[in-house]
Amino acid sequence: MSQKKETAVLVLTLIITLGLVAGVYWWLNRSGINFGPVSNNQSQQIGANIENFAQVPNIPSGLFSYGGSTTWAPIRKEVDSAIQTVFPQFQLRYTNPTSGAPGSGSGIKMLLNNQLAFSQSSRSIKNEEYQQAQQRSFTLKEIPVAIDGIAIAVNPSLNIPGLTVAQVKEIYTGKITNWQQVGGPNLPIIPYSRRIEEGGTVEFFDENILGGEKFGENVQYIPTTTEALREVAKNTGGMYYASAPEVVGQCSVKSLPLGKTADKLVPPYQEPFVPLSECSQKRNQLNAAAFQSDQYPITRRLFVIVKQNGQTDQQAGEAYAKLLLTNQGQELISKAGFVRIR
Repeated sequence: MSQKKETAVLVLTLIITLGLVAGVYWWLNRSGINFGPVSNNQSQQIGANIENFAQVPNIPSGLFSYGGSTTWAPIRKEVDSAIQTVFPQFQLRYTNPTSGAPGSGSGIKMLLNNQLAFSQSSRSIKNEEYQQAQQRSFTLKEIPVAIDGIAIAVNPSLNIPGLTVAQVKEIYTGKITNWQQVGGPNLPIIPYSRRIEEGGTVEFFDENILGGEKFGENVQYIPTTTEALREVAKNTGGMYYASAPEVVGQCSVKSLPLGKTADKLVPPYQEPFVPLSECSQKRNQLNAAAFQSDQYPITRRLFVIVKQNGQTDQQAGEAYAKLLLTNQGQELISKAGFVRIR
């Protein structure tokens, strides 16, 4: 065979192969199999032009267990009962892990082990979790449904204008240990945190703020946000990070403005700040505009994690995400203290 004929055969073979690969990829996506995370634009399309729950088609019947992020608790409280009212056949049951604390990581682990139909997460799926799913002959899809941010809580008596993200990192890695180093009083800093295995918020903080550096030896570990905020309220030098809706409206602590630079500090609350002495009558509200525009420096997405296996579990997870992305679902997310994604 001449060299020209060999070249022509090779080119033809390559074209056929690429065509087959493209055809298989198109068929898999058409069948609902997804190869990665869903973008915000895709998430907007999922719920586009759907006003309320009743307009969402293909809601499955049955009892569906789900679990995951503790950050999601206020959303579950608002959304689940409203879904049950419209679709009583779509029964939802939040399920805690049999051992260890509930959280984004434990929820995804339970999903991988076929203990849940879908899960809720305050962080993205990790590469190793995608790989574990593939080893079990299915894939995972994350669908963003809300915007959240991390707020820094301090004692109300602490007089400080705010912190940069870099300063927050240096405090939690033990490089900054006194409030005087960041423009505050001569007072030791007592940084509180949950342990890294105890939730998606800590994992998000570790990866995105600490950059994988270890927590400093001065960090004190507290099992729950409620207990940590109680400690901050008692100790003038205390500080803690948590989901912004868990901090901003509190009456016993105050949240600090944060910035990428010291000259651009952005509060997680709507200005003007409501003094805590007035908190029982009027509470501080989330700075939704700053979260949506990414002006606030530490924002994240909340995800519904769906198992792509072509079975009822997949239908349940996708239906739940579609409900949350309707206008009614987004209004309930806002009512729960989080920021609409659309």
